[in-house]
Amino acid sequence: MRRSLFVVCALVAVAGALASCKKSLLADRDVTLVMAEVNPAETIAGQMDQAFKRKVEELSEGNIKVDLHCSGILGDVDSVMALMMKPNSTIQIHRMSAVNMASYGCEQSSLLGIPYTFASKEAFWMFVQSDIARQILDEPVDTIGVKGLFFAEEGFRHFFSTKKITSVNDFKGLNVRGTNDAAMQGLIKAFGATSVPVNYADLYAKLQTGVISVAEQPIANYFANHFYEVAPYMVLDGHTLGVMEMVITMEAWNSLSERQQKILLEAGKYASDFCRKLSQEEEDKFRRQLIANGATITDVKDVSSWQEACADVIKEASSVDASLYAKILAYSRK
Repeated sequence: MRRSLFVVCALVAVAGALASCKKSLLADRDVTLVMAEVNPAETIAGQMDQAFKRKVEELSEGNIKVDLHCSGILGDVDSVMALMMKPNSTIQIHRMSAVNMASYGCEQSSLLGIPYTFASKEAFWMFVQSDIARQILDEPVDTIGVKGLFFAEEGFRHFFSTKKITSVNDFKGLNVRGTNDAAMQGLIKAFGATSVPVNYADLYAKLQTGVISVAEQPIANYFANHFYEVAPYMVLDGHTLGVMEMVITMEAWNSLSERQQKILLEAGKYASDFCRKLSQEEEDKFRRQLIANGATITDVKDVSSWQEACADVIKEASSVDASLYAKILAYSRK
C-alpha cells in the first residue's frame, strides 16, 4: 500500500514538473520584435536603440530578437503610430518623443514638452528615477494601447535658421517648423512667427527652398541630418529638452512571459543609462564639429526674456495637470 502511494505521488510530481516545464517553454517562446526609428543609426536616439537591442538579446540569450530599422525606413512617426494602434501591428516597438506622445492625447507626457520645464539635464534624470516618471510611461496604456518602457533624452532642443537669430524679437514674421503639440505651436505664435507644417523627412528641402527659415532640433540631430548646410545658424535657447519614450504595443507586451517583460525593462534601464552618458558626450563633440563646418552657434546666457514671451503658453499648457507639473518642476529646484 505504501509503495503504491509512493509511486502515485512520484508520478504526480513528475507530471507536475513536466507541466511546469512545458508552460515555461511555451511562455518563453522565441520572439522577434520589430522596432522603428525615424533618426539615422548614428544619432543619439539611433545609438540608444542599438544599445537596447543588444542588451535585450544578451539578457534573453537570443530568445528575444529586436529587428531594428532606423532612418525612417518603416515610415514617419505618424504612419508608424497609426499602425501600432491597430491590432496585429507589424511594428511592436517605437522610439517616440514626449511631444509626439502629447499629440496622441497623452496629457501627462505633454507636460514634459512645455517650454523651459527642465533647467538642466540633471533635473531631468532625477525626474526619471521618480514614481511619477513610471506613472507617465503607463499613461498611454489606456489611451492608445501602448506602454512606455523607459525615458531618455537627446539633448535640449534649440532653434536653427537660415538667418542669424539672437533674441525673441528676431522671430517676428518668420516661417517656423515646430512640433505639432499645442505648447510648441503656442510658443511660435508668442514669438510673433508663423507655424508651417513640414514632414521631418522634407525638412532639409523646405529650408533649402525657403518655404521655412527656422526649425528646431537637438544639436545631435541638427548635425546628423546636415541641416547646418542649409540653415547654418543655431541659437542655444534650450526651449525644451528632447525627452524620448520607448513604447511597445500592449498586444506585444501581453504576449511576453513575465521573465521576458522583466528583460525588456532591465534592458530599458541599461539603454537609458547609456543614453545619459552618450547625450552629453555627443552634444559636446557635435558642437565642435558644427563650428568647424562653418555653423554659427549663439549661446543664450539668460532665458528669462524667452520664458516671459511665452508665459501664457506655459500656464495654459500646464493647466491639464497643474499639480503633476508642479512636481516635475520641483526637480529643477533641487
